[in-house]
Order: sequence, then structure tokens, then C-alpha cells
Amino acid sequence: MISGQQDIPASAGPNPTEGLESILSSESAAGKPAVEPVPGGSPGRRRPLRIAAVALGVIVVVTIAASVLVALVLRSALKMDRVTDYPGPGTGEVHISVQKGTAALAVAQDLVQEGVVADADTFMRDFAQTGATISPGDFTFKKEMKSSDAAQILAGNSGDKVVYIALSAGMRVGESLDAIAKASSTDRKDLEALNSKPGDFGLPAGAKSLEGYLAPGEYRFPVGTSAKDIVAKLVATTVDELKQDGITDPAQQYQVLTVASIVQAEGGRADYGNVAGAIDNRLKPNDQTGGLLQSDATVTYGLSTKTVQLTDAQKQDANNPYNTYVHPGLPPGPIGSPGAKAVAAAAHPTPNDYLYWVTVNLDTGETKFAKTYAEHQANVAQYEQWCNANPGKCS
Repeated sequence: MISGQQDIPASAGPNPTEGLESILSSESAAGKPAVEPVPGGSPGRRRPLRIAAVALGVIVVVTIAASVLVALVLRSALKMDRVTDYPGPGTGEVHISVQKGTAALAVAQDLVQEGVVADADTFMRDFAQTGATISPGDFTFKKEMKSSDAAQILAGNSGDKVVYIALSAGMRVGESLDAIAKASSTDRKDLEALNSKPGDFGLPAGAKSLEGYLAPGEYRFPVGTSAKDIVAKLVATTVDELKQDGITDPAQQYQVLTVASIVQAEGGRADYGNVAGAIDNRLKPNDQTGGLLQSDATVTYGLSTKTVQLTDAQKQDANNPYNTYVHPGLPPGPIGSPGAKAVAAAAHPTPNDYLYWVTVNLDTGETKFAKTYAEHQANVAQYEQWCNANPGKCS
């Protein structure tokens, strides 16, 4: 034993183990521990952590929900959820008529409206890739086609053979029949037989042929289309134009078409309305014209020529029923196929005081109008001056 130290009995001081057991025992007896062990860590307070965890979970859920909502709104705003193309090949038949001058976008919108393609922008892209341009005519599509397939049809690359017919405004019926026969490989005699029976196409009794009714324009028909169906389409196009201009009576349609054919032959496009107005004035009682149209175009039609230089003898020939220098009023019928603008002008003439007109420049179609014969003679002199300066163009 070392001097200065005393032995301390084991029972004299607290035992750490016994103290912890005592504390735990007393807490257990109370039924609620002061602290709870946290797995993998030091003892801590559980309730604040639970609240924080719940709050964090709520924030995450709200954030996700907000993100989804924003994504849906953006998707809708940007039209990301729309159908931009159909799988094809499509079903049924949809007939689309494309008029001359129609823009590609207008055609695309028509195709969407008719249920042919799903999206105009997609169709525009596919059509642009064909390298083609819009051509007027009648086209047959299917419902819910693949956009690229529809574009090929409009471009004329679908592989479906068609009969393409192009008729110019002012063409006479014989010229139109020649063009139809050549394009469709139809016997010219079959077309002439149809031409001799205008009543079969609903034309009035005064019509002796299809003259004036074969509407100018570009057409596409399926191979094998009969000659009668082709002619019927051209006639129907003209009749529809007349109806659109408010002319529904067949007899009146014939008269308006006759005026329109003269307007087409006599005036530049910008002057159609005034030429129609002057014709209207000449047909009314007046102190200068005696009801005579005095149209060179009608005389040359009766002579089966297209010259613009007539002799005095030709102008005085009463045997020519189309000679409006000697026969008052309108000629027996149309002298060619007028375009839609000429038809509209004849249906609704521009009100004016003119009785005379003359085209003073055959290149530009510039037309001069006059109220008196003296004024007209000055305009005729201008025309003759132009002819002298342009040899061969007035023959």
C-alpha cells in the first residue's frame, strides 16, 4: 500500500452504468422517454424532422405539378399535341377544283378542311419538295392521306395518268374542239357530233352549236373520260360562271355570253367593263348608231377569218349574218369563248356615255373610247398611225 492513499469502497460513489440504467428505468416507468435513439446516428428530436420532411415533399409535389401544368400549356400553345400528318394511304374520294391563280396555301387549307391532309404547314413543306407549281384543274384525293402522297397528286407526279386540256380565252369552237381531240385522242367527228346538239347540254333553242360555252382554262380528266363528259364539264363551267354573275335564265345567259364574246375580242382586259357599257349604249335608241354595233370582230367571225383589216365591201356584205355594220342588234350568237372577267363585264356593264371604241395599240390592248363619231375618228387615226409604225401587225 502506498502511503497517502485511501481505499474507496465500490459502494461509496455512483456507478455510471447503474446511473444510466436508473435514468432509463425511471423514463420507462413514466411511459415516455426524453430522447429516442436515431438509427445510424446520435439521439435527436424526431418531430421537427418529420415536419420538415413533409414540407419538403409537398414542395416537390407542387413543383412537379406546376412543371407538368406549364408543359401542357406550352404544348397546347405551340400546338405540339396536334396531328400533323396521317399515316395514309387514305380512303374514299375527295374532288378538289383548283382555279387559275390559286395560291398554294389556299389549296393546302382546302385540303385540311376537306379532311385530305392533317396540317397545312406539313403539306406546304411536302409540296415545296416536289419542285412543282400550282396548276389549275380538277384533282382527286382520298380522306386522311399522307401529306407527301397528296403533294405528289397536286404536283402531277402521282403516277395516275390524266388527260390535260388547255383552252385559251377567245378561242372559237372549232379551235377548242381541235385542242380537245388532240389532248384526249378523241375522234374529231365525235366531238363535232356533240357540237351539233347543244340542246343535249341544256343550251337554249337559239344556240346552234357549243360556240361560247366551252370555258377557257386548264383541265385534267382521268384517262378514259368520254368526250361527252369532257364537253359537259366545260359547258357546266361556263353556265356556273353566268349563274355566279346573277344570270340564271338560259335565254338571257345566251345573250350575255354573246356580248361577253365581243367584249373578249374587242377590248383589253382593263377595258372590258367600258366596252360592255358602250355595247349596251349602242343597242339602246340613240341619234348616232341606229342600233348597229359595227364590230369588226363579229364580221371576221362570219367570214371565218381573224383579220383586223376589213374592206368596205366586207363591211357592206349583208349576206354575212354576223355583219353588225348592216344588221342591227347582236349577232346570232357568241363569236368565241369569253373568259370569266369578260362574262362578268357583260353581266354588269360599266355605266358610261360612250358609243365608240377602238384598240389603238394591239401589243398592249390600249383602247380609246369616244362619245361622238368625230372623237372616234381621231382615235382611229391614232390606231392607223400605230399600224404604220408596226408593219405586219395590223394585217
